Amino acid sequence: MTALPPAVFLMGPTASGKTAAAIHLVESGLPVELISVDSALVFRDMDVGTAKPSADELARAPHHLIDIISPEENYSAGQFRDDALRLMAEITARGKIPVLVGGTMLYYNTLQHGIHDLPQGDAALRAELEAEAARFGWPHLHARLAALDPETAARLKPTDSQRIERAIEICLLAGRPMSAILAEPGCAPLPYRLLKIALEPSERAVLHERIAQRFDLMLARGLEDEVQVLRAKYSLSLDLPSMRCVGYRQMWEYLDGNCDREEMRYRGIVATRQLCKRQLTWLRGMDDVERIDCLADDVPQQIAARIRALS
Repeated sequence: MTALPPAVFLMGPTASGKTAAAIHLVESGLPVELISVDSALVFRDMDVGTAKPSADELARAPHHLIDIISPEENYSAGQFRDDALRLMAEITARGKIPVLVGGTMLYYNTLQHGIHDLPQGDAALRAELEAEAARFGWPHLHARLAALDPETAARLKPTDSQRIERAIEICLLAGRPMSAILAEPGCAPLPYRLLKIALEPSERAVLHERIAQRFDLMLARGLEDEVQVLRAKYSLSLDLPSMRCVGYRQMWEYLDGNCDREEMRYRGIVATRQLCKRQLTWLRGMDDVERIDCLADDVPQQIAARIRALS
């Protein structure tokens, strides 16, 4: 293992201070380059609602894989893996340590363990499932998934339409549960000596307060104007991954008149807390992780010390 080049996963839930810590690593003089691991930061022109690093921050500490596609496009975990592996090799060749920073846990999992050979989407089957859901409701489809794949159904809410639909689709097309496919080895081990750091809160309530404050700051900085500009500039809908991002969906619904501003704010904060909970659940299931209290005063210094110990 010691012969392998080092790489760092800097993970954590939303509002845990990952970006600030990563910028500190660069500015402290450590030989690192940053790779964003964030399914929202890949989109151009989506700055306010994604809490994207500012132009000044990116000038001081460049991040790979930010602003790489249009909000009209899709970017898969498999594409991320290909891009990240290429960038990691290039960074290592420059004599630096790749630091992968962000909160999209699926991307980390896919990078480390590979991507499984899941069936491609079937438009006709999806149309049938959506018609069934329209007639009987998504809890009915969730019950159907429980019969096909109890393990997957147990971790999905009965209203999680997108994931329920995909899980049933995979079960029917592959002829076996999605959970069984995902339990199989995905690929050869990642050829790096990994340092996996998780920024986790010692007090969840403090992180929840940070989330509310950050959402209010997004509103003050012009999230409404940003979404209006996006709707005018691009051909978008709520079915696209970009507009399913937390904050953007809620603002879209507000602009369509489906809720008032206070309700939009409430929904945005609740959705962000739910995202935080999912991220922490992912982190709890990961092994070989060094955990740091994201509420500590010396988080960047603790991370830097662990990276220095790699060499």
